[in-house]
Amino acid sequence: MVRPAVGVGLRRCAECTGFEYSGAPACASCRELVDSIVEEEWSAFLRHWDVSGDQEVTLAEMVAAEPDRHDWRVVDAALDRLVCSECGDRLSRGPVGCSACDLAHGFRYAAIETDRPSVPQGNEHAIRVNVSVVRRPQVTSESEMLARRLLLPALLVGLLPTTEEAQRMSALIKRSPRTEKIRLMEQAVEEALQRQRDRRRSSK
Repeated sequence: MVRPAVGVGLRRCAECTGFEYSGAPACASCRELVDSIVEEEWSAFLRHWDVSGDQEVTLAEMVAAEPDRHDWRVVDAALDRLVCSECGDRLSRGPVGCSACDLAHGFRYAAIETDRPSVPQGNEHAIRVNVSVVRRPQVTSESEMLARRLLLPALLVGLLPTTEEAQRMSALIKRSPRTEKIRLMEQAVEEALQRQRDRRRSSK
């Protein structure tokens, strides 16, 4: 599935009932959607270079060695195909304290992030960070994971929260009763999307 187009409405996941993508990593359907963000770009990358299956790991090693020359999705997918020599997990996605994974995770942020047309500058970086957090949950606090995964669907359709909106969402996660956190955060996300649409209309 191609990631959602800029400006489309948020859709509910049939499995977890949250907005699509936001249930990851616990919801299998949402987790597959998040993974598809990087996997589809990797598939296109393989087709471009006409690489067969037995050459895939070699290409992944080349990409990981020069992340600043490739799109972040290609870099993330390449790391998924490499095994960490220290912990044996997928490189960069190992347990807390794995120095080799931490190093690879840091280098991944040298990758290219290109904003799509009609989105605020920095939207692609926000998507990239949130996808990284959702796909590496073991090193993230529960509160940050909740905020990142609930915001991801809106980022994918073009939202970039203002500083004030981001602070308000952070406060909601920290201060709201546990049973209300998701509902209130989803409401805040929808309101931020509407405000962004209103700002675009008024600027035309």
